[in-house]
Formats: sequence, structure tokens, C-alpha cells
Amino acid sequence: MINNTGIKNALIDVDDSVLVLIDIQDCFLDRHDRAVSEALVAKVAWIIDLARHLGVPIVAMAEDVDTRGNLNQTILNALPNGQRVHDKDAFNLTDNPEILADLDATGRKTVILMGMETDVCVAHSALGLMGNGYRAAVLKDAVATAPGGAEFGLSRMADAGALITSVRSLYYEWLRSVTNCKTLRAATAGGPLAKRPDGLGV
Repeated sequence: MINNTGIKNALIDVDDSVLVLIDIQDCFLDRHDRAVSEALVAKVAWIIDLARHLGVPIVAMAEDVDTRGNLNQTILNALPNGQRVHDKDAFNLTDNPEILADLDATGRKTVILMGMETDVCVAHSALGLMGNGYRAAVLKDAVATAPGGAEFGLSRMADAGALITSVRSLYYEWLRSVTNCKTLRAATAGGPLAKRPDGLGV
């Protein structure tokens, strides 16, 4: 079993990372101020593009698709062609056998979590992942929930051993050097990665 607290004492390794996208659906986004929802979607789409460029696998899911609808269209457009979006029933993703199998198949153990809702599906999944031997890192500025739930969800996950970090921090931990940042910018000039979301500052 991995010592989950170890993620707080080391940089995130891009070659051990898997990006997990949880329930960014319009039915949840519509509960928030439009500016908040648009900022969240922009950051998530941007980090998906970064993951694709760096070869980081993605596991995506949406809750009760028949009733609630699929992922937000901007998010779907950012995902790789042919990307499977799992129809999630249990709030804890590890209690959905097909999702856990998809995650296990990546062979990676550092899970980067984004999505909704912070104190329910994201928190349940972080705890479930750590219980299954994964390290969990939660991007604080790429998760959202109902008012009053964010602080509880983030503290619950942090207390259990998850790393609470940010899109900006992840970017620099994945790239590690000025040379890598320059190479990425040159390779992606004019593309989606060149259009950095407001407030990202990278």
C-alpha cells in the first residue's frame, strides 16, 4: 500500500499521473454564477489539453447521464477523440467497477482530480482512491460545489492525506524547468494551450 501522505512531500511526477474528470455537467454548473462556471470549464479544458500534450491519460465520467446529461460540451470537445465518458452511479468512483478498471489499466498511481461536487463525488472518490492504493491530488481551482461545501470537502480530503493544489502548481510540477516551459509554448503556439485561462498566470 502506498503511503498517501507522501504526495505532500514530493513533486507530482507527470509520468505517474492520470487525470480524472468528475461530473462537470451543465446540471451542476447551472447552480453557480455564470462567471464561476465559465472559469471552471476554461481551466478544466486547458488542463485536459496540457495532459493530452504531455501524454497523461484521462479517465472521465458523468453522473446518471440519462437523467442529468453528458459532460459540458466544451469539456467534451477538449477530450481526445474516442475518449470514453463513464456513466457513474456510485458517488465514489472506485465503487464503479468499470471506472476503477479503466483507472487501474493506466498503471499510474498519482490521480489528479477535477470536477464536481467538491464535498460529495470528488471527496468520496479521493477517499476511495487512497483506500485503493492511489495518491490523490485535488486541484482546488478546478473543483466546485454548493455554497458552504467547498471548505468542508477540501479539509476532509486533506485530513485524509490528499494533496490540495492548483492548476498553476500542477503545470510547473509537470514541466519542472524553464526549458520545458519554452518548448511547450513553442510547440503549442496558436493552439488551445496558448490561450491560458484568466488568473492562471503561467
